[in-house]
Amino acid sequence: MTVSQALGTNPKPPLKVLLCSPRGFCAGVVRAIDTVEQALARYGAPVYVRHEIVHNRYVVESLKAKGAIFVEELDEIPDTEAPVIFSAHGVPKSIPEQAKKRNLFALDATCPLVTKVHREAEIHHKRGREIVLIGHADHPEVVGTVGQLPAGAITLVQSVDEVARFVPRDPSRLAYVTQTTLSVDDTADIVAALKARFPEIHGPHKEDICYATTNRQEVVKKVAPLVEAMVVVGSPNSSNTQRLKEVAERAGCLRAALVQRAKEIDWSVFGAIASLGVTAGASAPEVLVEEVIGAFAERYVVNVETVTTADEDMFFPLPRVLRGTEAAE
Repeated sequence: MTVSQALGTNPKPPLKVLLCSPRGFCAGVVRAIDTVEQALARYGAPVYVRHEIVHNRYVVESLKAKGAIFVEELDEIPDTEAPVIFSAHGVPKSIPEQAKKRNLFALDATCPLVTKVHREAEIHHKRGREIVLIGHADHPEVVGTVGQLPAGAITLVQSVDEVARFVPRDPSRLAYVTQTTLSVDDTADIVAALKARFPEIHGPHKEDICYATTNRQEVVKKVAPLVEAMVVVGSPNSSNTQRLKEVAERAGCLRAALVQRAKEIDWSVFGAIASLGVTAGASAPEVLVEEVIGAFAERYVVNVETVTTADEDMFFPLPRVLRGTEAAE
């Protein structure tokens, strides 16, 4: 028995946890996951999904256990009448065309806010404009957006330096769109650089960075300067989750870490703090946030306070074929 136990005192130190709100699942992620689950409920297993439906290992493994089969390309799918679902990140136009040629039963779980960017790019192209896409190379959303138009119609720009090196065909006929999950501040800098070089460039009617990305970054900016450390729950291949970690660091929290599960917490970094911020990327389920807070509660006397900067009530309906009560039978 320790001295503290003998004296009846709690040996665990106090920890103030500032829980960011909003955090975790956005409307597009909810729609994508529900699409897979409703397809399984209506048609039974298997259901094929091209690419991770959302970038979260826990979610993907949970859906695998229910009968979802994940593939990277359609040629991995046998001839089948089972549903084939496209992920929330969107796909190049060649993918639905390939599915149609094979008579696959395709369901599109692309986030409507990503689809909005696709439509904007198409409109600019029809109006004869060269398009600059602000985003990260090789991210599935960027691959999908570039794949909406013929080769060469879209140029990817990832930084202010790349803006300086960009040589358009006609500076008077330019437009830009952006990936939906970028850093708001980084993107603002790139847009400012584009407008400075090309004053006539056309932008989106409404900001392309999605409401969920913006809201999650704003609350992190508020919490980060108030805590000694920040945990961002989510997957390393999730763009919006990586941006949350970067935002926390820039806002003054030097001990920021991205973890997928509680077991990944490095207690040499988080083992002697009095205040902690917690948030989650848009594809991370709340159960993982609870798991992480529970891990801290094993080592600290935790006092959780929620910090809210926005209320979210966005909802996106399922693909039409899955709507209605019969999908849940």
